[in-house]
Amino acid sequence: MYKVYDILGKCAITAEGGQKLYDQIHPCLLTGESVKIDFRRVEVFASPFVNFAFGQLLKDVPAERLNQLLEFISLSDDGWDVINHVMANAKRYYSDEKYRSAVDTVITDMAESI
Repeated sequence: MYKVYDILGKCAITAEGGQKLYDQIHPCLLTGESVKIDFRRVEVFASPFVNFAFGQLLKDVPAERLNQLLEFISLSDDGWDVINHVMANAKRYYSDEKYRSAVDTVITDMAESI
């Protein structure tokens, strides 16, 4: 079990925090190990955290398998909203090559214009 509060504190908002959790759970999921994520005492959620912690798992773990292996504990309604939204987008991103290419192009163009 991974306790988000113990890893990041009460705010699960940054890409860096999400990457930190991803780096811990990804190897377990690749080997088929079930993973429990405890959100007890976490008060704030944001898309960058969820994208990096869970969205990128869909690169190499099929959505159906991820649903079987990943369990969320004590996740607030706001947390569920963010996770459901981000995971729907990530599923499309990793399953639709044309969509992924379009998103990557827009992000690259935006980064170059800054």
